[in-house]
Amino acid sequence: MTEEHPESEFHAQEPERNPAATGNGLRPPALRFVVAALMLRGDEVLICQRRPDQPMALQWEFPGGKIEPGESPEAALARELDEELGITAVIGARVTHIRHNYRHGGAVDLQFFAVYSFTGEVENRIFNDVRWVKLEELPKYDFLVADRGLIKDLAAGKLL
Repeated sequence: MTEEHPESEFHAQEPERNPAATGNGLRPPALRFVVAALMLRGDEVLICQRRPDQPMALQWEFPGGKIEPGESPEAALARELDEELGITAVIGARVTHIRHNYRHGGAVDLQFFAVYSFTGEVENRIFNDVRWVKLEELPKYDFLVADRGLIKDLAAGKLL
């Protein structure tokens, strides 16, 4: 994620060059459509740490996951929050949209939604760690590369 365009809602990086590709020499990376929750409690947000056995091990992210075929982003996020944290969330407005191409292939299209209320107790079902942190403390955590521009904006009081 780059910070050259913090005012932009949509961030993108150049596709990876692949000399073996046909046409213009660009290989479009596999694109995954993902949703994530900015779960807010006062001036704190819920963050989750990946397990050591997962790709991008022990990095921090926001709860959420892949949008299944035929699912709206909001329905996907509600489902993921139930599966990952055992809560029934009220999905709020979309806060931002990011597209990120990873250096070693693969791309992610991320939509972040605000979540101000939910029922149930947050239960860590799949993560190494789950914690509430103050927005200004977010840069202290090792977040996934795709989230880093968002982290700077949130810590600076932008977007929310």
